[in-house]
Amino acid sequence: MLRRKVTDKLINWKNNRDRKCLVLRGARQIGKTFSVRRFAEENFDVFVEINFLMQPSLKDIFKGNLDIDTLLLTFSVYLPDVKFIPGKTLLFLDEIQECPEAITSLKFWKEDGRFCVIASGSMLGIDYKRPTSYPVGAIEYIDMHPLDFKEFLWASGISDEILHMLRNCFDTFSPVAEPIHKKMMELLRTYLVTGGMPDVVNAFFTEKSVAAADQKQRDILKDYRYDIAHYAKAEDKIKAEKCFFSIAEQLSKENHKFQYSIVEKGGNARKYKNSVDWLSGAFLAYRCINVSKMSMPLESYGDETNFRLYPSDIGLLTGMFDYSLKSGLLSGGVQISHAKGGIYEALVADMLIKNGHDKLYFRRNEQATFEIEFLLETDDGVIPLEVKAGNSRSRSLDSMLKKDEFSYGYKLIDGNVGKAEKKITLPLYMGMFL
Repeated sequence: MLRRKVTDKLINWKNNRDRKCLVLRGARQIGKTFSVRRFAEENFDVFVEINFLMQPSLKDIFKGNLDIDTLLLTFSVYLPDVKFIPGKTLLFLDEIQECPEAITSLKFWKEDGRFCVIASGSMLGIDYKRPTSYPVGAIEYIDMHPLDFKEFLWASGISDEILHMLRNCFDTFSPVAEPIHKKMMELLRTYLVTGGMPDVVNAFFTEKSVAAADQKQRDILKDYRYDIAHYAKAEDKIKAEKCFFSIAEQLSKENHKFQYSIVEKGGNARKYKNSVDWLSGAFLAYRCINVSKMSMPLESYGDETNFRLYPSDIGLLTGMFDYSLKSGLLSGGVQISHAKGGIYEALVADMLIKNGHDKLYFRRNEQATFEIEFLLETDDGVIPLEVKAGNSRSRSLDSMLKKDEFSYGYKLIDGNVGKAEKKITLPLYMGMFL
């Protein structure tokens, strides 16, 4: 059974006296429903679950008055075996985007306060079937992602004791013991090819087979193709699909900037921008924006027309390539050098996104003589982060750290921990601590 970080967030939500209704957002098949069911089993006497995709007839419960006493009476007609017990009941409204009236009802569940309510939806980030009255002030949000690398390590049997030791090495700039470092790099390469989709991770550890995990990945990618066709507006369906499935090619280029001409010959922002916006809103992809100046706030210097696009899970990216690429990644083979830089860059983006960095920035000048893969906004100011698939020189980072306004910078490599003046060198797997 996979251990997920979201469980602690759900417990904190339950224990909050001024609790609102909770909306759990994220893409399809990332474990939202499983996590809520497991949480309910351990924390509530009564669990009432409605999935509006699987049980569309239950939308009728919310067609009339939305005061809670009326809703409870209507529930008793449609689900006569269900008994709501105040203070001991969790109501779970899954795929709530399919029932706008249920979204509106969250305001009244919050005001009533007798029952805990969690809603979940895979497309809540986009303007799809928006209710006429949105319950502003009645909702708390948790954005959920596929398993991050730390959760993947839990699934692989790595103990909290080992993770604490690694965190201490990160904090003190101390090298990791070589046998542990070697094992962590091996697990990182495995995470590169499996990613964090729960069905993929389960397939890998249950069958101990990369091929089994690969098949699950390809099935999910087919499902996502269907989701785009089902949810996107008519004018965006084909365009959003083309943009999403062009990501592998975009990141295989020397310049990883998203180019509409790769999506379609002659393609341009006017035709495809809304499709990229849709993918971002649907939690299927994330943009990393180029900035003209490396100062806070970075958002003020972002060029929205110059961006890189990363999928919501690193495994979905490697699943877009031919299976032979995975053998190369696992062995570190040179046969994948054409794509390796972009894949490791996407790996770090995966770690940052799943660690709460909802906005990503990078810096690359027009002459391509200077490039920093990521820029982090911290209490110490802007911190540069350079990513290397191997351990080559970091000219851009070195030149940047000569300037007084930058306190330090990170270089993530296929190597161990080290520190030289303002440059902190970290193994790639320590991206999970950033």
